[in-house]
Amino acid sequence: MDKLRNVAIIAHVDHGKTTLVDEMLKQSGVYRENQEVVDRVMDSNDLERERGITIMAKNTAVWYGDTKINIVDTPGHADFGGEVERILKMVNGVILLVDAAEGPMPQTRFVLSRALELGHRVIVVLNKIDRPDQRIHEVIDEVLELLMDLDATDEQLDSPMLFCSGRNGTASYSPDVPGTDLKPLFETILEYIPAPDMDEDAPFQMLVSSIDYNEYVGRIAIGRIERGKVVQNQEIEVCNYHRPDEPPMKAKAVSLYQFDGLSRVPVAEAGAGNIIAMSGIGEITIGDTICAKGFAEPIEFVKIGAPTLEMTFSVNDSPFAGQEGKFVTSRQIGERLRRETLKDVSLRVSEIEGSTDSFNVAGRGEMSLSILIETMRREGYEFQVSPPRVLFREIDGKKCEPIERVVVDVPQDAMGAVMEKLGARKGEFVQMTPVGSRIKLEFLVPSRGLFGYRNEFLTDTKGEGILASVYDSYAPYKGDIARRSTGSLIAFETGEAVAYGIWNAQERGAMFITPGTKVYGGMVIGVGNKSDDVPVNVCRTKHLTNTRASGSDEALRLVPPRQLSLEQCLEFLADDELLEVTPKSLRLRKRILDHSLRMKTLMRSR
Repeated sequence: MDKLRNVAIIAHVDHGKTTLVDEMLKQSGVYRENQEVVDRVMDSNDLERERGITIMAKNTAVWYGDTKINIVDTPGHADFGGEVERILKMVNGVILLVDAAEGPMPQTRFVLSRALELGHRVIVVLNKIDRPDQRIHEVIDEVLELLMDLDATDEQLDSPMLFCSGRNGTASYSPDVPGTDLKPLFETILEYIPAPDMDEDAPFQMLVSSIDYNEYVGRIAIGRIERGKVVQNQEIEVCNYHRPDEPPMKAKAVSLYQFDGLSRVPVAEAGAGNIIAMSGIGEITIGDTICAKGFAEPIEFVKIGAPTLEMTFSVNDSPFAGQEGKFVTSRQIGERLRRETLKDVSLRVSEIEGSTDSFNVAGRGEMSLSILIETMRREGYEFQVSPPRVLFREIDGKKCEPIERVVVDVPQDAMGAVMEKLGARKGEFVQMTPVGSRIKLEFLVPSRGLFGYRNEFLTDTKGEGILASVYDSYAPYKGDIARRSTGSLIAFETGEAVAYGIWNAQERGAMFITPGTKVYGGMVIGVGNKSDDVPVNVCRTKHLTNTRASGSDEALRLVPPRQLSLEQCLEFLADDELLEVTPKSLRLRKRILDHSLRMKTLMRSR
C-alpha cells in the first residue's frame, strides 16, 4: 500500500485541471511513442469537448517509478458541486490548482473548504505562469488569505506550493526558475500525500462515491476500498448509512476493474486503499456501502446538497409536435429523466400531481439543467421546458431563497454599469479589489436575480468581463425583481415566414427567424422594442397589382436575425412562455397559443 497514492485535482472552472492531467498522462508513459493523442483526453463526451468544461468526474491512474497514483479530475462548475463533494471521500489529498492571473475564484473557495473539512493535505499549484498577465506574487498572498479565511490548520497553511504551466507540461519549486517537466509535481505527490492507511485483513468494506452506467452491464459502482480485500464473484451485502432500518441487499461482485492510464483493467482481486470499479449490483447508488457477507457496516456519507433550481419538462404539444423527434411520449421522457438520476446525484425528478405528461426536474443550477436538455435532444428526444424557477424554503417561519456569491472581473470603465444592474437585481455589494487595469467585484445576489443577466453582462463589459458564481446560502426573500423589460413578437398565424412579412415586422423589434422558417400561431419569433407582447404576421405576402412603378419592387433589406443558443433561450423565457426542444430546432412559444384565449387570460389576471 506504500506504493499507492489517491489524489483529486480541484479548481475553479477553466483554471487548467484537465490540461494538466493530459500532461501527467503523457509524461508518465501512458501513451506509446507514436500514439496520436487528442487534447483534453479526459473530457470524453461531445458536450465537454465543445464547451471546454468537465461535467462528470473522471478517474485515471499513472505510474511514477513503481508507485501508482490514482488521479480524479473533478468538474470546476458550481452546478456540478455534487460531483466534487463525494469524489473527495475517495482520496487522501488534493492538488489545488489556481490560475496565476485570475487568482482564487468562488469555486476555488467552495472545493477547498470541502477538502479542508475532510482534513485532506493540500498541494497548491499556481498554473498558467506563462500567461503574459500573470500576477504570481499577489496570487500567492491571495491563496494564503483564502486558507486562513477557511480556518486551515497550521499544517494545511504550510502546504507546499508549486509553479506550473499545464500547457507546456512544466513544474518548478520557485516562481523565478522555469521548470523543464512535471517531475517536481510527481515528487511532491509522493512525499506529501500520505499512502492509504487501511487494514487489509479486516472484512471487505467500500463506499460507493461514483456511478458509471453501461448498456451491457448496467450500473458500475466506483469507490475506494476502505478495508479488507474483494475477490471476483465474492458474495457481498449492500447497506446505506441514511437507511439504517432497511435489511442489507445481497449481491455478487461479478466483475472488478482497476484504473490504469485511460483504461479499466479487469482484475481477479483488489485490496484496501485501491480505487476500483465493480459491476453486478443492479440497484446500487451513490452513498451505499458494499461489505463482505455477514459484515454489513455502513460508512457515514455526507448527504448531497439539496437542489436550488427547478424546471418543468413536459410532452411537446405544439402544432409541430412529433415531426423531428424519435422519443416523444411521456413514458420515454420520464424513463430518460429517471435514468439521469442514476448518474447525477444532485438531480431530483418528480411527477406533478394531476398531470400525466409533465415532470419537475430540480438541479443545482441553470448550467447542469441546460446540459441535460442538450444531451437529451442529441439523443433524439422531443419535449418542452418551462422557465427555470428557484426553490424557496421556509426557515424559522420566514420565506427564504437561495443566494449566490458572484465574483466579476471587469474593465474599470464597465464597473458602474455592472454595479447598477446587479443592484437592481437585489445584489448586495461585498468587496472590491483592483487587479491591474481591471476590477474584481464580489456580490451576494439572489439566484433568480441572475436569470437572464449573463447576456446583459457581456454587452455591458463589451465581451471582456468574467462572471463566476457559486451557491452561498439561503436568506430571507429579497422582494420582487423585474425580469425582462421588453415584450415578445408573436407569430399570428401558422405558415412559412416570407421576406416581405419579416421586413414589415422588423421595425417592431429584433427577429429570431429568417425567410422560409416554418412558424405557428403563438410562437415567439422575436423580441419587441416595447414592454408589451406584439402579434405580427410574418407569413403575409405582398399584394400583386398590374402596375409597375419604378422602385416598387426594389430588394427588401432584412436585418440579420439574432441566433439564440440553448442557454440564451432559457434566459429569455418569460413566465408565460415555454421552450420547445427537438433534435433539430429550439422554438420559443407562449404557453397559450390561441391569441384570443391568451388575451382573455391576461385581462383576468390583471
